[in-house]
Amino acid sequence: MLKIRWFHGQWLHITFSKVLLYVVMLALVAFTMLPLVYVVVTAFKPLDELFVYPPQFFVRRPTMKNFSDLVITLGSSTVPFTRYAFNSIVITICIVFLTVCVSALAAYSLVKFKPKGGKLVFDLILVALMFSAHVTKIPSYMIVNKLGLINTYWALILPNIAVAYNCFLMRQFIQQYPDELIEAARIDGAGELKIFIKMVMPALAPAWSTLIVFSFVSNWNDYFSPLIYITSQAMKTLPLALQTIGGGAAGMSIGRAGAVAASTLLMTAPTVIIFTIMQGKVMETMQYSGIKG
Repeated sequence: MLKIRWFHGQWLHITFSKVLLYVVMLALVAFTMLPLVYVVVTAFKPLDELFVYPPQFFVRRPTMKNFSDLVITLGSSTVPFTRYAFNSIVITICIVFLTVCVSALAAYSLVKFKPKGGKLVFDLILVALMFSAHVTKIPSYMIVNKLGLINTYWALILPNIAVAYNCFLMRQFIQQYPDELIEAARIDGAGELKIFIKMVMPALAPAWSTLIVFSFVSNWNDYFSPLIYITSQAMKTLPLALQTIGGGAAGMSIGRAGAVAASTLLMTAPTVIIFTIMQGKVMETMQYSGIKG
């Protein structure tokens, strides 16, 4: 065992087992990062390096031409590339914000107010968890069509607000929030909305941070819903527009391979950034969610 003096006179004990453990962990981390690193370097590869054999992992001559090709490929005289990006950003932000608010309010009402039929409502939420999202697309389409919302932002936002899993996750956390604190706030004269915003929501930071990550990732990458509800080119979202490059992966032309590589990075980067920012809260949620039911 090796002893090294550390900060403030503390001793750091280094053993062979600890060194081996850290080496293995670093190797696993590096291995799991390889796909992400490959996506990044591929987006900057020139066309000749994309098709070189044997394939090269790292880029030798980085270029931004793939991104300009992507903008040119998706852009047109009537619908520029920025329009697709704008649609995706607006829709995703609205869904994330509204689903956090609705899920938190619904879970808070079911747990703390205990309304009549609340158990039945929660049982229906559990039943909804058993169905795939694709199974509900037909009834959702019929409702959206009856409301006259086809080819609008609301057609993509409304069906994704009240999600069963989001309500379930928020309920699991709110159940752990002490009723005594709420009663004390009510005695002090605080209103229900003030209690919810000032007391409950800050305590639920791990839960709604996780919802932000999950909701952002699923809706940012969703191209199936716009494929159903959107009919005009100007209302398409970025994932749906990217799927049309070269007619999909099977029909991708050589000239558009660089644009596909750039689009892969463009779709992956925001989700990685969001998770990196909120990873601490997400890990805390994974630790405590579902322990008390």
